Amino acid sequence: MKVLLVNGSPNKNGCTNQALEIIAQELKSQGVESEIFWLGNGLIRSCIGCGGCKSGNGCVFNDDILNTLGEKVKTADGYVFGAPVHYASPNGATISALDRLFYSYGRYMQFKPAANIVSARRAGTTASYDVLNKYIGINNMLQVPSTYWNMVHGSKPEDVLQDEEGVCIMRAVASNMVWLLKLLESAKGTDLEKPVLIQKVKTNFIR
Repeated sequence: MKVLLVNGSPNKNGCTNQALEIIAQELKSQGVESEIFWLGNGLIRSCIGCGGCKSGNGCVFNDDILNTLGEKVKTADGYVFGAPVHYASPNGATISALDRLFYSYGRYMQFKPAANIVSARRAGTTASYDVLNKYIGINNMLQVPSTYWNMVHGSKPEDVLQDEEGVCIMRAVASNMVWLLKLLESAKGTDLEKPVLIQKVKTNFIR
């Protein structure tokens, strides 16, 4: 079993990464492999709603890191998406990446466990956490629970380690992720492996 941890911060070794490292350490202690994937600090295009990804070949834009992330998504058993808080919202690069990732590769993530974590110096964490949770909720995924909302605080990685409650929350995310992965593994080959699929119906408010 392997969990893909996505660091959406432009700072590779900042507070968001520190939170993900705590999760990775706990996963390892419970026998689960993980990888931290950094989105980087270069260009990440926004989704333009072109529908090109419906071909099944990923996003039509190949000049950034999104399709590289998408290939890793295909083989992961669980996911943790991490973002710093910028202006009381997840940073723009993370939003742009997740918009395109869920359009282009969402089918590979369905019925798998996922969690979101956010990092801030002080405020904006709950609002940012709510934004990120929308992606899990729309894609038939299992949201990994914790003991509080998944956030850490600090201006530098050392501060995060002093946020004792935040550290415990990250460890709980990892532990609950392992639990869900084991439950899903035990259900393979049985009628519990996936739910009965309900056909999606789209309606418009204005006719």
